[in-house]
Amino acid sequence: MEEQRVRSSSSSSISSSPPLHTLRHARRTAFNRAFAAVYTCAISALLYYHALKLIHSTTLSSSFFISLSFFLSDAILAFMWASRQCFLMTIVYRDEYPENLERVLKKPDFPALDVFICTADPYKEPPMRLISTVLAVMAYEYPTEKISIYVSDDGGSELTLFACMEAAKFATHWLPFCRKKNMINRSPEVYFASNHSWCSETEKIKILYESMKARVENVLDRGKVGEEYVNEELQSRAFSKWTEESFTRQDHPTVIQILLESSKSKDTTGHLMPNLIYVSREKRRTSPHNFKAGALNVLLRVSASMSNAPIILTLDCDMYPNDPQTPLRALCYLSDSKIQSQLGYVQFPQMFHGINKNDIYACEYKQEFQTNSMGLDGLVGPNYVGTGCFFNRRAFFGGPSATNVSPKIPELSPNHVVDKNIQSQPILELAHKVAGCDYENKTQWGFEMGFRYGSLSEDFYTGFRLQCEGWRSTFCNPKRPAFLGDAPISLIDALQQCQRWMIGGLQVAFCKFRPITFGVRSVGPLVGLAYTNYSFWSFWFVPLTVYAFLPQLAHLNGLTIFPKLSEPWFFLYVFLFLGAYGQDLFEFVIEGGTVQKWWNNQRMWMIRGLSSFMFGFLEFFLTRLGISTYGFGLTSKVVDDEQSKRYDQGKFEFGVSSPMFMPLTMAAIINLVSFFMGLMQVIRGSSSVEGLFLQMFIAGFVVLNSLPIYEAMVLRRDKGRMHFKTTIISTLLALLLIFRAWPYLVSLLAISTFLALK
Repeated sequence: MEEQRVRSSSSSSISSSPPLHTLRHARRTAFNRAFAAVYTCAISALLYYHALKLIHSTTLSSSFFISLSFFLSDAILAFMWASRQCFLMTIVYRDEYPENLERVLKKPDFPALDVFICTADPYKEPPMRLISTVLAVMAYEYPTEKISIYVSDDGGSELTLFACMEAAKFATHWLPFCRKKNMINRSPEVYFASNHSWCSETEKIKILYESMKARVENVLDRGKVGEEYVNEELQSRAFSKWTEESFTRQDHPTVIQILLESSKSKDTTGHLMPNLIYVSREKRRTSPHNFKAGALNVLLRVSASMSNAPIILTLDCDMYPNDPQTPLRALCYLSDSKIQSQLGYVQFPQMFHGINKNDIYACEYKQEFQTNSMGLDGLVGPNYVGTGCFFNRRAFFGGPSATNVSPKIPELSPNHVVDKNIQSQPILELAHKVAGCDYENKTQWGFEMGFRYGSLSEDFYTGFRLQCEGWRSTFCNPKRPAFLGDAPISLIDALQQCQRWMIGGLQVAFCKFRPITFGVRSVGPLVGLAYTNYSFWSFWFVPLTVYAFLPQLAHLNGLTIFPKLSEPWFFLYVFLFLGAYGQDLFEFVIEGGTVQKWWNNQRMWMIRGLSSFMFGFLEFFLTRLGISTYGFGLTSKVVDDEQSKRYDQGKFEFGVSSPMFMPLTMAAIINLVSFFMGLMQVIRGSSSVEGLFLQMFIAGFVVLNSLPIYEAMVLRRDKGRMHFKTTIISTLLALLLIFRAWPYLVSLLAISTFLALK
């Protein structure tokens, strides 16, 4: 076994008390540390080599600028590699024993649980996905009367409210069915899509589910007509304070509807049901709404006024629970008296279903969501990834050893006990008040309390700030995934999602609480540098762009810029390349990945470098200069049948015309020309392979990674092929580079980038 057990902990120091969880250190830790020391020496030698070339180059000559470019690129590569090693120094594994929980904490004493589920657009995030997530949460193996589910509809859509109403009705049948069958898959969408032996009862439940699905999808497909039907349906049910203007796309008042109440609502067998509350916060175009972090803070305050559970679970609408025992696993840590006072949250890995066999877009993010989290878990704990996280409510109100940061309204304090019915007038009035868009003005919400503002990656920033305040976290990674979500199945969606993360990371990197200074002081150098690695991700675009273009253009202009095969420095390059890629492959495979998935993962790293990283970097700095503005684009979860079929076949989806594809296509063309020109020169004997080997190797490596691009440009005729406009413009720009039309190219790139970001 790759890891070894080093200690165990439980909620009691008594030896006879059953363990709730155990921890093991990875055996490869010593190897990782030794390799890091050796590789650091090799990097130092490479930088020394570049320094020598700079010293011996004539100032302002082409060789000087080339040497300077490689020195800066390799310096960035060195920093990013070194900060990445912080994740690999203390990798740990954990196991939980939920079967022992009731021997330590009786079920009636289980803490209450508030669940926050966020959605924003029913046309990009299908309501049926939301329904499946809500129903699977309601069916948790946890006392139902202790669960309160809050759905945040940040798009203010009557369609989403209608879907929640339908979910509440269907839940009265679904929850008894789950209890009786004792199922593992409690998402109805997943359960009915799998192969099961049906009985008459199952058929009845399936008919009810299909009927509900048809109603929801019918109003969605009918567009405006469907919305009018839903408005009539909602008004006929006499919802409180309902007006036709309650839902407009840009400005709308607070809408809070209690769809199920745990003290009154019962299923078909007479069991009490969880609370289910729909929340659409007030929005005005003249007031900042702080994207998802603002929506979560509204839920934090509304839930405090209604249930104020000490534990909070945050979920995306498409991230459905895959294991009904997940809250019990989280409770194994949150109820442990040894760590309880310092534990801010328990993070589960973000995992996905529906990814094709070889994960062509590398959407698993295996290193980021698993390996890195296990590495941080050996230090102060994993970062918060935005979903699948159980929080200690107290963590949002100051550090564990500090006095609470008290909200202005005492009822919002984490220690407040709600003693009124959630339908009572004072409770509803308070909930509406704290959901107003003016409530946060001149308060500490988003800065010292709650989810933190200041970054499009509110999850990353919030987790970082909580750990800087002294909170610790735990990574819970059971064999059966606790949650499964939807991954993008088109390249542009995957790249735009990543671009948003890049901007969010840079916002953290250049804020008052930047990880490289404040983080290092607050949580130590290893954790501070690990967070710095995340926040500086977009800087990868510099070395990736340099290595994608400069060696090839130098070769096309007759310049040799790398050591010859016979020179000792050549072997340094070989070691650095094989060492970096070898370590990456080893870490990927040992955590359950395949070689083919790893290949696609490194290919997507290059693709993101020339697209998401580059455009995220440019948009961030253009916004800082006041030239552009940030937008928060939702990743579409809607699946097109033809697109889905191509994705399952492993074909890249380039269908739309996007400036993001232009650098990729340019690099593919230039590297292909450079590689074949070098090959012809070697065959004809006009050049020696000894001097061109490294340049030809890099070009050939890029060509190999660009095969899907060539296929999309030339061979494919389906809708996922490269857009003709993108192909033509990229080819012209590549030819300008090849024929050294530098001034025209720079002007064109500057204009096109500005227009694209505007």
